[in-house]
Amino acid sequence: MSSVTIYHNPRCTKSRQTLALLIERGIEPTIIEYLKSPPDEATIQSLLKKLGIQAAQLIRRKEYQALGLSETDDPQELIARLAAHPEIIERPIVVRGAKARLGRPPEQVLEIL
Repeated sequence: MSSVTIYHNPRCTKSRQTLALLIERGIEPTIIEYLKSPPDEATIQSLLKKLGIQAAQLIRRKEYQALGLSETDDPQELIARLAAHPEIIERPIVVRGAKARLGRPPEQVLEIL
């Protein structure tokens, strides 16, 4: 089995539930606390490709608005903002090989395991 990575926020209930789900299944993922070690733009671009979604779909709207960021439809600008403000990244993200899933709900990550 290829290794599993979780972009994790220990303060987030869904992130903790997703990590617990992985561990219950005997998977010891590489844990990246993305608020402490934010992904760069290239990593975010790669995650979006693995998730099969657009940059706008990876944004936590409430946090985005709380920062007072202006609206834009430019995917590259959104990726730059995700890299600059990791708190707006939807979480958790679980990656295995060429695929990734958001753990919302946590069971969704089972699709790639």
